[in-house]
This record gives sequence, structure tokens and C-alpha cells, in this order.
Amino acid sequence: MQIKPPNRYIELKINRDFGDIITTYFEFLKQNLKKFTNIFLSYNGIFLVGLLVVSYLLVTGFVGMVTYENTSGFGNNMGTDIDDYMVYFIAGGILYLIIFIIVAVLNYSMAGAYMVKYENEEGPNFEKKDVWSFIKERLGNIIVFVLLLGVLYLGMFIVNFILLIIPFVGIFAQYILQFFVTAWVGVSFYCMLTENKGVTESFGEGWRLVTKSFWKSVGVNFIMWILNVLLLMLVLMIPGGIISFYTFHVIDTDIDISSSIIPTIVWTIGLCSLLIAFVYYQCLSQFVNCILYSALHEKTYNTNTRSKIEQIGVLAE
Repeated sequence: MQIKPPNRYIELKINRDFGDIITTYFEFLKQNLKKFTNIFLSYNGIFLVGLLVVSYLLVTGFVGMVTYENTSGFGNNMGTDIDDYMVYFIAGGILYLIIFIIVAVLNYSMAGAYMVKYENEEGPNFEKKDVWSFIKERLGNIIVFVLLLGVLYLGMFIVNFILLIIPFVGIFAQYILQFFVTAWVGVSFYCMLTENKGVTESFGEGWRLVTKSFWKSVGVNFIMWILNVLLLMLVLMIPGGIISFYTFHVIDTDIDISSSIIPTIVWTIGLCSLLIAFVYYQCLSQFVNCILYSALHEKTYNTNTRSKIEQIGVLAE
């Protein structure tokens, strides 16, 4: 007889305080990181190859322009060579923007969809195809949500620019605004997925939940930003160290980078590693706002608590 493994389900809809949200986030990652990473790689494979191509174009274009400037200058000697390098660089930038938008839609959804399936199944008892099927069902609202994010972040950029004019206080206000918007967007997005609400309705619900627990929402995203940045730096420490050492070697020995393919390969791999790590970081950062939503929703509505009380009443009868 096969013994079923114990269910290590972490109940999400609990009114947690600041510290409990952070603790729950790491407990969730500990149990689900391997499975989620497998899903991440499965559905991002083609885009990871695309990021490698983007990195090659950007590095080749940038190195080519720098080399050309050092050897010929940007005066009357400009010819087809520098034009070719500029084409490489511009094409890489445009392709990166396209891939970034697609990856943002996919991966911002993937973390939320994974969390919804986890909560519905009371544990990671689902297949990766179930996550993709859930995303396809909500794809219309997801695209509209991401498009509205562009408008929202444009407005935030303008406000941040104004805040920078204010000495000292403006810097703190800028960071508070940044983490508030991050919490608002993350909570609203998960609300849209888990409750199947419309985009504007989800933004409204997210606003109500986050503003009622303003400092908790800002604080959670601030702490997670610090921790995730440290984690990102730790992951990139080895490739970053190798690239830094090699770059120093190139500068110190005055290697002609225009005639050697090795610098291009090294810097392409390094840039690609950075872009992939950033995409993965984007996914993981959304998990904490899924947990934050569950805590704020339970604090406001007590749906899970009432459900348990009703179940106890039924059993008692």
C-alpha cells in the first residue's frame, strides 16, 4: 500500500502581522521553490533564448561603438561600421522591450496563478499545465491590467520627478510611494486572479485593502525588496566576479576587444544572467503580495474565520 505524503499546506487566509507575512513567504518558498522553478523554466525557455540573443546584440553593438570611437572617433570618419554597430544596439534594445513586455505578462501571471492553484488545491497538488490553463482563462484581463500598469507607472514617474525637487523629505516620500504602488499593484493583481474580478474593480479593492493597512503594506514590500536584492546579488556573485575579473584583465592588458570574440561571449553571458535573474526576481517578489492580499482580505472580511466557525457549528449539531 502506497503511503500518501503528508500535506504541508500553508493556510493563506489568516490575519497575519508584519513578521508573520515575511515568515510565511519564506516557508512558502522553501516548500514550493523547486516546483515553481520547474514551471518557470518550462514556460520561459524560448524567452530565455531570446534574452541570450538580446544580450549578444546589445553587447556587440556597445562594444563595437566604443571600439570604433577609440580607433576612429565619431567625426568625419563615421561610416558603415558604426552604423552597423548602432543597428545591433538599437535592435537589441527594441527586442528586449518586446520580450520584457511578454515576459512581464507571463511571469507576473505565473506567480499569481500558482498561488491560486495552491490555495484551491490546499497544497502543490497540481500539474504545471493547470497553471498555464488558468493563465489562458484570465489572459484578457491580464493584458488589460499590464497595459494600465504602463499608464500608472508613467504617472508615478512624473510624481517621483516632482518629489526629487523637494530636498531630503522628497527622497523618503519617493520610496514610500514606490513601495505603496508595488503593494497596491501586487494585491490588486492577485485579487483579480483569485476572485475573478474585472480590472478596475480589482484596482479598487486593492486600494481599499492596502490603504487600510498602509504601513504594513509598505513595510512588507520594503523588507522584501532588500532581501530579494541581497538574494539577487548572492546569485550573481559568481558570474559577476568572473566578469569583473575578466573586464579588469582586458583593461589591464589592453586587449583589442574588436578582434577577439571571447570578451563578447563573456559579457553576453554575464548580461544574459543578469536579465534572467531579474525576471526570476520579478516572479518571486509577486508571491509576497499574494500572501499580503490574503492577510489583508482576512483582516477586512474574516471570511475564513467565519467559515471555520460555521463548520464547527455544523459538526456540533
